[in-house]
Formats: sequence, structure tokens, C-alpha cells
Amino acid sequence: MADEPPHPEPAVRCAVASSVTDEPPGLLARLAADPDPSVRSFLAMNEHLPTELLALLAADSEASVRSSVIQRRRGVPDEVRRMLLTDTDPGIRSGSVRAFAPPADLLPGLLADPATRAAAVAHAVPTAELAADPDSDVREAIAAHPDLPPGLRDLLAGDQDFFVRNTIAARPDTPPALRERVVATLEPDSPVAEWMLSFSTHTCPPAAPAPPHLSRQQAEALLARAGL
Repeated sequence: MADEPPHPEPAVRCAVASSVTDEPPGLLARLAADPDPSVRSFLAMNEHLPTELLALLAADSEASVRSSVIQRRRGVPDEVRRMLLTDTDPGIRSGSVRAFAPPADLLPGLLADPATRAAAVAHAVPTAELAADPDSDVREAIAAHPDLPPGLRDLLAGDQDFFVRNTIAARPDTPPALRERVVATLEPDSPVAEWMLSFSTHTCPPAAPAPPHLSRQQAEALLARAGL
């Protein structure tokens, strides 16, 4: 019942919070006020959670709870996204801009914020200023931008940072000759760089050939041969 005491084990309350509906009425609100942040974190992932309680958890005093709201990704209303994108915790802001496409009016502030600048680049128009940013993470994000113009791509191909050049080499639109020149510069300068390079071939697979056009009779014959 609504006035029954909560189960003494937080693990049990977490399991309940993750999927329970609001039966009896008021149960979800009680879980949103649970003293254990892990319970509130599990509740943040509950698909039955109404908007007002999701907003309450997005303003929770514990960053772990607010982070769980971000992990929902889908079904997070605009007003809740705005709360998370402007959170006081830089980690929450950074996680939010990676999870949600920010509204246009927040993008300038996110680009000006060191904690979110690199992640916000994916939602911005690539510019020469961003391609010359002193933060290599920003330049790497620009190098991976799907709308990167050829001029900036060629500029970043000579970037001083290994990871920026590696990103340019891995782009499918990098011309083969340029890719070869960039790959020739990819001498790992650290164990991390060497480990990352081990996963990169810097080659694009050839386009798959178009399937042959079959007549209806040919298709039926193939299906019959396969026993379908």
C-alpha cells in the first residue's frame, strides 16, 4: 500500500524502481525521494516515469542520478535536456551534449565552455577557427565532422597532433593520395597512440557490387532450390 514502509534492502528497491508502474499511486514519487541515490538512479531509467519526476531527478543533488537521466537518451523532453546541458557539473554538461543535440540557442555557450567545446563541435558548422583551436580534442572532433570541407580536411592532415591526423586518415572522403601521405606520418609517439593505431587500417572497403536483377521466374527458381 501507499503507506507501507519501503523494503530495507536498497538492491530490492533498485529492482523495483527500474520498471515499476505507479501502482499504488504515489509509488514513483516515493522512490524519487528515496534516501539512497542508487535507487533514484535506477528510477531515472524507468520508462513509466512522468515528466515532472524526470525533471526532479535531473535536478537531483547527486551527479550519479543526473547522469542516469542522460543515459535514458530517448524520451527526455526538451526542458529536461536544457537542465542537463546547463548543469553546474562540467561532467554532466559534457555527457549531455554527447547524448542530446543541443538547441540552437545553447550551442554558442556550449562551444565557449571548455568542458563541452569538443563535444559541441559535432553540432556546429566547421570553421577555420575551430580547426585551429589550441585544444587538440576540438581539432580531432572537427577532423571527424561529417560536413568537413575539403580545405579544412587538407589543413588538418598536417596537424601536429597524432590523433587529429589519424582521424583525417580514417575519413572515407580523404583522397587515397592524401591518405597515404598522412599514414606515412603516423609514427606512434606514445603507448596509447600505438595501441590506437593497431585498430586503424585507414582503408575504405570497396563498394559492394549491386545485386543482379532477377526476373520473377528466376527468383522463384532460386527460392525453390533453397527449399523456401
